[in-house]
Amino acid sequence: MNANGITAAVGEPRPRVEGRLKVTGSAAYVADVPMPDLAHGWMVTATVSRGRIRDIDATDALAMPGVLGVLDHRNARRLNPDAAHHFGPDRGLPMLQDDAVPYAGRPIALVVARTPEQARAAASALRVTYDAEPHDTEFSMNHPAARPASTLFGPEADTGDLEAELAVSTVVVDEVYRTPEENHSAMEPHVATAWWEDGHLYALDSNQGPFSISQVMAMLFFIDRDRVHIRAEHVGGGFGAKTICGAQIILAAMAAEHFRRPVRVALTRRQVFLAIGSRPPTEQRVRIGAGADGRLRAVHHHAAFALSPLAEYIEWCTEQARTLYAAPAIRTELSAVPLDRLPPCTMRGPGATPGSFAFESAVDEVAERLRIDPLRLRLLNQPAASPVSGRPWSTRRLITCLEEGARRFGWAQRDPRPRLRREGNLLVGTGVAAAAFVAGVFPASATIAAETDGTFSVRVGASDIGTGARTALIAVAADALGVSTERIRLHIGDSDLGPNPGAGGSRGTTSCAFAVTEAAKALREKLDDPARPVTVTVDTTPLINWRPAEERNTYSAVFAEVTVDPATGEVRVRRLLGMFAVGRVINPLLARSQLIGGMIGGLSMALHEESVRDPITGRLVTADFAGYHISAHADVPNVEADFVADYEPQDPSGFNGLGEIGNAGVAAAIANAVWHATGTRHRTLPISLGRVVETAAPRDRQEAISAV
Repeated sequence: MNANGITAAVGEPRPRVEGRLKVTGSAAYVADVPMPDLAHGWMVTATVSRGRIRDIDATDALAMPGVLGVLDHRNARRLNPDAAHHFGPDRGLPMLQDDAVPYAGRPIALVVARTPEQARAAASALRVTYDAEPHDTEFSMNHPAARPASTLFGPEADTGDLEAELAVSTVVVDEVYRTPEENHSAMEPHVATAWWEDGHLYALDSNQGPFSISQVMAMLFFIDRDRVHIRAEHVGGGFGAKTICGAQIILAAMAAEHFRRPVRVALTRRQVFLAIGSRPPTEQRVRIGAGADGRLRAVHHHAAFALSPLAEYIEWCTEQARTLYAAPAIRTELSAVPLDRLPPCTMRGPGATPGSFAFESAVDEVAERLRIDPLRLRLLNQPAASPVSGRPWSTRRLITCLEEGARRFGWAQRDPRPRLRREGNLLVGTGVAAAAFVAGVFPASATIAAETDGTFSVRVGASDIGTGARTALIAVAADALGVSTERIRLHIGDSDLGPNPGAGGSRGTTSCAFAVTEAAKALREKLDDPARPVTVTVDTTPLINWRPAEERNTYSAVFAEVTVDPATGEVRVRRLLGMFAVGRVINPLLARSQLIGGMIGGLSMALHEESVRDPITGRLVTADFAGYHISAHADVPNVEADFVADYEPQDPSGFNGLGEIGNAGVAAAIANAVWHATGTRHRTLPISLGRVVETAAPRDRQEAISAV
């Protein structure tokens, strides 16, 4: 309770403020907003993996009912070739600029008509011929084009004498782990509606950061950023795919300018798979040496991921190796392999999610070979400070996560020997994994106005992609101003609200909360007369400590119980428990929901998700939910997520990010549980039926034959 006798909003499990709108269908997403004189664009994508467009014959398409025209590289307006998105240069952003085809799925034309049905029909009548060129889409760590990846997070680790420590280790694990290309699969596909007025570009777009998207669009179209206005009020999920400036808004803006009317481009599910970035495949070699006492002596994590020559990107898989455990020698390496593929983009827990699968599987293998409980091994090797930089932690509650999770899960009753527990024909196993995710804040701005009716208008360019950011920021603003939440009028999702990082990097809400808190502090200093309107704007850029003395992370410990049917290869996750240290929790109800969603995503990664490319054509053959399976309700077991008491001292309110830590570590915990159930280690995801049957023991195969 504050000085005004009002119960604090932060820490209370309040339901989301827009919940009723969403469950009643009243929340207007981009494709729902009516627009006068609206035309519809249908995107056409390349069907070869590399080559040139020889010809686009639009004769039949242009003769069809309702068709207004076709945009392609021959008549599209020229875009800025130097435009870049906020993660680095992307030469793929200027679309319809030439006849080059750098990957299958590249947008090569837009058919515009009065209705979406007319546009789709005309697009199917477009005749495109190519001069195909040899392509290379096969990923491997040992690919001759492999090169060191960019160092966005600083130099890779290289401490101690790695080879000497490996030589004196009692056991050495040296294995390769693989994760496939994965897609985001947000409920709402990418869609944008764009129009021009008096030299200003306006757009409704499904994205995770309107301000950053407005910056990219301004660069692309050679106009001032103040003349670009992007709104994204309600977004139906993103998981990272909507942090980038998508093809839908670029093409819609080009068509709106060309045809002088509003144009909507709504991608189909297949088009999202083909033309929107995904998590790249990885191949990771992990070497860990340990003594007989369970102490790690050497850690070497070399990870490689697929890249496009069009854009720089980093999948930082080596974060866990330099954060989780102490060892005298730690070396990490990161390689990128340029291929004729769509540029990858961030996907929930980028780097940490595939990296934790490889690293925490290898840690489990060390415990297996030493015949030490894997939980005890993890607790035994906790570092007092960063094992690479030597800097202290700002806060580190991983031990608490592991111990409390073990208590709730019943880990003490676990027999460490594999393949002992059976229930009828099913093998039962349990596993554990830890994870860390780098945390911090990005610069953000916020404006708060004290209105004459006693309410406060809070304007911050935050994005709510289903996380509950609206509800969380209302609570933050209310507590910072010392008023009830009913007096807060929050405005988000608009590039005109000022610089803001959007939703990404597990820093969206934390960054915005910092700006709102500082704006409230400044407003209260000026608010001597409650009836006098006062407005304050704060930008946190000069307030951020860019070189803190302590390392800042969030942490998790995940426990899994699985059953495996050795006759069919079916793996079922029976229980998932995650304990999380994520700073002070703004809203436990929404935070727990978000973490459970992340854990379900990790389950889906472990058992189901895999994008497959045709080895001959290089094209994606799983570009729909029939071929690309994600966990459905029937796949989801009893999932529990909870928090350990934590407070982040680097944040003025003790907050930390939690968007992505829920995803990391889950696949490793499930894979470790499958080993415990079967005695067979799976180092390639997903752990699908076929892979389980292929690696089954002889008696399992005999059971399968008998079952048939």
